[in-house]
Amino acid sequence: MFLVGITKHALLITSFVFIMMLLIEYINVQTHGKWQQSFLQNRFRQYLLGTFLGIIPGCLGAFTVVSLYSHRLMSFGALVATMIATSGDEAYVMFSLFPIKALLLNIVLFIVAILSGYLVDLVYKRQDVLLSGVEHELKLHQPEVCHCLQKNQLLPQLKNINFPRALLIGMMSIFLFGLLSQTIGPKSWNWVKVTLFISSLFALFVVVTVPDHFLEEHLWEHVLKRHLLNIFLWTFGALLVIHFLENYLDLQAWIQSNLFTILLIAVLVGIIPESGPHMVFVTLFASGAIPFSILLASSIVQDGHGTLPLLAVSKKGFVILKVINVLVGLVVGGIGLLLAG
Repeated sequence: MFLVGITKHALLITSFVFIMMLLIEYINVQTHGKWQQSFLQNRFRQYLLGTFLGIIPGCLGAFTVVSLYSHRLMSFGALVATMIATSGDEAYVMFSLFPIKALLLNIVLFIVAILSGYLVDLVYKRQDVLLSGVEHELKLHQPEVCHCLQKNQLLPQLKNINFPRALLIGMMSIFLFGLLSQTIGPKSWNWVKVTLFISSLFALFVVVTVPDHFLEEHLWEHVLKRHLLNIFLWTFGALLVIHFLENYLDLQAWIQSNLFTILLIAVLVGIIPESGPHMVFVTLFASGAIPFSILLASSIVQDGHGTLPLLAVSKKGFVILKVINVLVGLVVGGIGLLLAG
């Protein structure tokens, strides 16, 4: 049944976002929050990091940047740069069908993403309103010092285990079992599955070893109770809507012979937070039916599943980001068509 597949997909996305938020929380407390400063004080470094994570095939890099943005460690411009650079799962297909042109595409995306992120931060000054009322800051209670790995406390903590620790250990163990049994995630051991497996193991290590205060205050209260269900529900709902759209709309039938019409269609389809529809334009480009500029515009707007967790963080931010990406896609794609013509 299609609901089973959607639920598995939503759980996979939610689990990875949860793991990233957990690890960010852990690193922040371990370093007393000092690691944030390199991001907060240097916007160009944010653009580089976000764009680099964005061009990595798949959506894991985009999910990571959404987590960083929700914790106010990335500017909105850096988030925009990440999503412009992101091509989702189609990146794997593009590198298999036309590797040289796919490399060129990613180089162009990298440059466009850096410039766009810089311009967004230059023009859009009131970014705080996008996260207003959302307490996603990485909380560090001064003068808190977390000795997060005390060997003499490991056995007592496990013998007298509390409910939050038991639940989190159970959740992480089930997720790892799902990966190993191929119930969730990729079937083959590609880099996505290896990344999920290693990060999940480290997350399990964190849950097992941190003291009760850190686990209850940061992982339980801040990460799990406040965000997890919200992220899952938004992700599941978006995937459900996308499923019905794809089954009742023939996207390929929209393709017309007019290149500017196709450009507009490619950009509009890219708004959908799903990798599948973008595959139409990858296939058309591989067959020589559409020019590079339309594939580029589609890639600029299309984020795979990368923006789904953003819906749970800031709906207004999601809309504004998509509007910016559409404008950038139309401008870059239009210039490409005019130059080619």
